Amino acid sequence: MDHVNHNWTQSFILAGFTTTGTLQPLAFLGTLCIYLLTLAGNILIIVLVQLDSGLFTPMYFFISVLSFLEVWYVSTTVPTLLHTLLHGCSPISSAVCFIQLYVFHSLGMTECYLLGVMALDRSLVICFPLHYHALMSRQVQLRLAGATWVAGFSAALVPATLTATLPFCLKEVAHYFCDLAPLMRLACVDTSWHARAHGAVIGVATGFNFVLILGLYGGILNAVLKLPSAASRAKAFSTCSSHMTMVALFYASAFTVYVGSPGSRSEGTDKLIALVYALVTPFLNPIIYSLRNKEVKEALRRKIGLDLGRD
Repeated sequence: MDHVNHNWTQSFILAGFTTTGTLQPLAFLGTLCIYLLTLAGNILIIVLVQLDSGLFTPMYFFISVLSFLEVWYVSTTVPTLLHTLLHGCSPISSAVCFIQLYVFHSLGMTECYLLGVMALDRSLVICFPLHYHALMSRQVQLRLAGATWVAGFSAALVPATLTATLPFCLKEVAHYFCDLAPLMRLACVDTSWHARAHGAVIGVATGFNFVLILGLYGGILNAVLKLPSAASRAKAFSTCSSHMTMVALFYASAFTVYVGSPGSRSEGTDKLIALVYALVTPFLNPIIYSLRNKEVKEALRRKIGLDLGRD
């Protein structure tokens, strides 16, 4: 790694992934295709929810908010991933690096809170069906969605600020974007306290939401088992299966990377796991949540049929 002789470095170098020969263009094109499909899929969900009256429900409102978040989330890191795949090690200014760090973690924390809100929505619709529309009014939906963004961008200030104020003696970041553990490895000082602070903030936020989601799904399971028919139980479970899949993917990868000591993992492990929650999860979101959903398929057919009819 490159050394510098001062505590404030003006730039870093993103190492990215080491690819050579024919693998390099294949990795670049594959990543680019996934990125474009991710943008297209999530933007399609946002447009459909806004245009089709059949999707004017709290569940699809929160899914559209998640899709909006995923567009920005994936766009925070994939451009630097593509650049490193195409050009190898890439310089990045310290200001851009720390902004990327803050925005990425803000969006990640926002998604964490949003998944909790979506679990609350599913719990209300299954456990309190008669009072659901009164409890989850449009005003409540907007307030809950806004609260997730405020909470996410506030919580990320702590780890981002602590990392940005470290003195750095090395420049090469063993990652394809600026993240906490790879940056802390470049510091001139012992970062064990910083790692504990990061783990506490992120662990409390993710842990609280995870426990909340488990508790809500415990109530959902109890309510579903009391339903009289197997068809009713199957329908109730189907409305929750997509959300449970995304929760498992998101929390498993996030806990692996951010809760625990950064020194307990090899340098290359973080960026491999990061591909799961920073690239794969946003790509799967429109597929798992909506595009395989009957209501979304019908809305898409209505819109396509309407446009063809106008032509």
